[in-house]
Amino acid sequence: MGTAYTPGLTISRNVRIRKTRRLPLKGETLVAVGDIVTPETVVARAELPGPMQTVRVAETLGLEPSEVLAILRVKVGDRIERGQVLAESRSLFGLIHTECRAPISGTVELISERSGHVGIRQFPTPVEVTAYISGVVAEVIPSEGVIVETNGAFIQGIFGVGGERTGEILIAESDPEKPLIVSEIQADLSGKILVGGSSVDAENLARAAEGGAVGVVVGGIIDTELIEFVGHDIGVAITGQEDIPLTLILTEGFGQIMMARRTYGLLTELAGKKASINGATQIRAGVIRPEVVVPLESQIMANGKTAGQTLEIGSQIRIIREPYFGALGKVVALPTNPTTISSGSVTRVLETELEDGRRVSVPRANVEIIQD
Repeated sequence: MGTAYTPGLTISRNVRIRKTRRLPLKGETLVAVGDIVTPETVVARAELPGPMQTVRVAETLGLEPSEVLAILRVKVGDRIERGQVLAESRSLFGLIHTECRAPISGTVELISERSGHVGIRQFPTPVEVTAYISGVVAEVIPSEGVIVETNGAFIQGIFGVGGERTGEILIAESDPEKPLIVSEIQADLSGKILVGGSSVDAENLARAAEGGAVGVVVGGIIDTELIEFVGHDIGVAITGQEDIPLTLILTEGFGQIMMARRTYGLLTELAGKKASINGATQIRAGVIRPEVVVPLESQIMANGKTAGQTLEIGSQIRIIREPYFGALGKVVALPTNPTTISSGSVTRVLETELEDGRRVSVPRANVEIIQD
């Protein structure tokens, strides 16, 4: 039996969730503040430059570098395909014909008269970032990404492997004290996130993946079973990049550990709903925990509105982020156009009059409405 860990994990039915979706390099954002997005929505895109390969044209054709320019059949900026003729030469009154062909597809980026070489840059690789969760674009980070916000259930685990996936929650084990046995599940597993009980082994993880499941959430797992499933030992760095067919989240720790009844009860309530999961875990500085996110459609915020709440002139609010964290105020203006704030993000703001008489501008995402 393993040992459970008890850090301050978030297990909540309804909490405001904000996810920063950022490109690994500069690109373009494809959505605007206020847009409603789904997990599959591409919110930002960039192109990762391909590597450049040097083709030694002069050496290949047995020419002097200064002779290459006259026989080249391409120029800088041309898009070429693998096998395309870059240059050709004829000798002995045209009887001997030699060619130099492109070894890769790409774009001609360099032609050197000094060396007789041609540099071909492989076509860029598109890099796209999706919203990951259903919600509303709360902020736009120019050329980098966006912040997506939603209200919903949020469950953190102790440890996980596997990256971001979405699927429908299926309660696969009715007793949180029992291990997950995939062969006992009668339902279709395709696209499902299986919620088990105390543990799961490598064999049942493999069966879940074969059935089309995208995720498994259980109390724990024996470390040797995890290694067998992943195919290698798990290091101390961040997880989430493993090449595995589904995402695994442990809610309690390593070993055969009953899933906490509070966690199991909440997941049971969410059965049949679409969830976003991520097994990424980092134990050291900058702790990252695996998570299950279930946005509540009736609570998704759009243009400053939530279910049962409307942000309008006169609304009483509380500011929930610095530099005015905890301050109470009254909305006095709701500018229509998005504004660039001090962080460089573009977002919708409001003007509020604080209790001490100050009038300040804050992002709408940084406030909550105080119900009468």
